[in-house]
Amino acid sequence: MVDTIMTVHEACSSSSSKSKLWKYDVFLSFRSEDTRNGFTNHLHVALKGRGYQVFIDEDNLKRGEEIRGELFRAIEESRISIIVFSKMYADSSWCLDELVKIMECRDKLGRHVLPIFYHVDPSHVRKQDGDLAEAFQKHEKDIREEKDDEKREAKRKRVEQWKGALTKAADLSGHHLKSTHNRERRRDPLTEAANLSDHKTTDNG
Repeated sequence: MVDTIMTVHEACSSSSSKSKLWKYDVFLSFRSEDTRNGFTNHLHVALKGRGYQVFIDEDNLKRGEEIRGELFRAIEESRISIIVFSKMYADSSWCLDELVKIMECRDKLGRHVLPIFYHVDPSHVRKQDGDLAEAFQKHEKDIREEKDDEKREAKRKRVEQWKGALTKAADLSGHHLKSTHNRERRRDPLTEAANLSDHKTTDNG
């Protein structure tokens, strides 16, 4: 976790001259079902404890607002996006749309991006195989079952955008948290979050 916070600190410090452009220091992109109540929650608490303004959907989205537009604005208004890739991340079209927007802001606006590979191999994210294979089989099946030609083409292009964003994100330097034996698998998420600095920062290119 120390390494993550240092990355955030460096990104914020290097961008201080443009602070008026940002509403948040950090945007957290994650799959709710497998990390919200564990690792992502503890990371969120740790960042807030260091004084960073963090966007996480359950805290910041107001009832009645259009969620997609609000999420995209939050990404644009954040200095750095932290992506918590997990085994279920690619199951969610919402997460994948967020990712496309995050990488777009990196390319066009120079935003910082930090991937965390939470019990998922970076190569699986890069190639959309392994832990991500089943999710993309479902996405491809959805394309094949679409009867409308225009909608089918739109879905195909959307999936291609997702794949491109995953490949680019997996090529960035980030943190890889992995379970190597049963004892480590049984560790509680707080321990995993607190020990993030013990894991090597990897250049996945």
